[in-house]
Amino acid sequence: MTELDRKLQAGAWLARRVEGDRLVLADAVLAQALDGSRPLTAGERAALQASPLTLRRLRHLAQSRRAQVQASRGGWRGSEGLLRAADSGDGLDLLRTDDGMWRLHFVDAAGRLAVVVQLDPEAPDAAGIMAARPAIQVRDGSGALVLEGQLDADGECEGPWPFAVAPAAHFQQHGARFEVIPRATPIT
Repeated sequence: MTELDRKLQAGAWLARRVEGDRLVLADAVLAQALDGSRPLTAGERAALQASPLTLRRLRHLAQSRRAQVQASRGGWRGSEGLLRAADSGDGLDLLRTDDGMWRLHFVDAAGRLAVVVQLDPEAPDAAGIMAARPAIQVRDGSGALVLEGQLDADGECEGPWPFAVAPAAHFQQHGARFEVIPRATPIT
């Protein structure tokens, strides 16, 4: 299974809605499963798979844990995102990174398409990033530069859309993914 397949499958599991769904496992149990100190029992695994709400809580705890680990290692090193929506014919107006830290907005700015990258102020380590106000880059799945600049006091950076095709078509043509990285990070 490829990374894209894994992410699409995870997205499908998390997007399910179940009537009467509720959290079926405590945060402490989920945290122990994440850190490997206590594996889930067969019954707990079955309950987790049957509850999309609990799966979403597990994902949130995993993302928070990952962000804390990154912060303890010297801060944010980058965030990746995936174009998840099927083409409905409507223009793409928002993308989010998988860790929930960044949003890319596509807006009309005086008749031209612009891209705005925005730090989520509620994201783990957002305060540290805002204090540092790093220069960032947004790159598409093939490494092409979408946007580059310094975060402003609102945690945003803005620039013109640099490609001839619309954002949804562009990202589809370039791996359906993107990344937000510190500008000092080497481009791979």
